[in-house]
Amino acid sequence: MKDSHIESQQRLQHIAQAIADIEKFVKGENLTTFCERDMLHDAVMMQFIIIGEAIIHVENEKLDKYDYPWYKVKSFRNMIAHEYFNIKLPAVWQIIENDIQQLKEVVQTILKKEF
Repeated sequence: MKDSHIESQQRLQHIAQAIADIEKFVKGENLTTFCERDMLHDAVMMQFIIIGEAIIHVENEKLDKYDYPWYKVKSFRNMIAHEYFNIKLPAVWQIIENDIQQLKEVVQTILKKEF
């Protein structure tokens, strides 16, 4: 039988690792290089898919304690997975620059307080 508490912890750790990978991949990059380098933006979007898939498996009881738009994480994963050719790379870059840090902080807080 699956232990939801342990699975939630593991999935949050996967999210933390995916965020760290995104940060590593884009270090020293800018919007232009991000958009021009296919392997770079493909690698980053794969990490966003991992994040979105992992969050689906985290207990809602844990997520609901923290003020964060979790639905956006799930929706972004679905957009990348199902509407790949409609993705606007500058919008992905804006998420990296404006949103990933807050997600990182919330995930770290949950890992610290809940496990």
